[in-house]
Amino acid sequence: MRILVIDVGGSNIKIGLSAHDQRLKVPSGPELTAAKMVAAVRTATKTWKYDVISIGYPGSVVQGMPAEDPRNLAAGWVGYKFEKALGKPVRIVNDAAMQALGTYRGGRMLFLGLGTGLGSAFVVEGMLQPLELAHLPYRNGRTYEDYVAFAAINAWEGNGGGDTLRRWSRYYGTVFRPTM
Repeated sequence: MRILVIDVGGSNIKIGLSAHDQRLKVPSGPELTAAKMVAAVRTATKTWKYDVISIGYPGSVVQGMPAEDPRNLAAGWVGYKFEKALGKPVRIVNDAAMQALGTYRGGRMLFLGLGTGLGSAFVVEGMLQPLELAHLPYRNGRTYEDYVAFAAINAWEGNGGGDTLRRWSRYYGTVFRPTM
């Protein structure tokens, strides 16, 4: 079975085909809707042959469907008919959960995916639990994602952030410092 794998991100849509090395990136961004994502994927993969589609979605997924619109993309994802639009069977999972499964090798694993946002998932003995740590309150009325995701770095640079990498490293070290 050939699986088209789509990882929807805040900066890019990453597209791949199972059992093949071919990978594509298509720009996304805050104006990306579900319909625009589908159109971009269909255009980029028009010569590819696949049987089913797996979508990594940047937000909460309940019963295989987006439960809320993503924070870093446009609205219009909840209730969108992906199977009808793509013409193939579709399975949707939280994007961090998809990435965690792709790197999991056994035992226990806490996955933190740093990108435009902050994705998180926990795997124990093969049992996967997507998390939404990014949006928990952290400090000063802001979330963890507000301090450590790439969107935070871009915001600091846009506001004359000075030594942005040093500032990000300090926040990252503070947020994710192990405690015993």
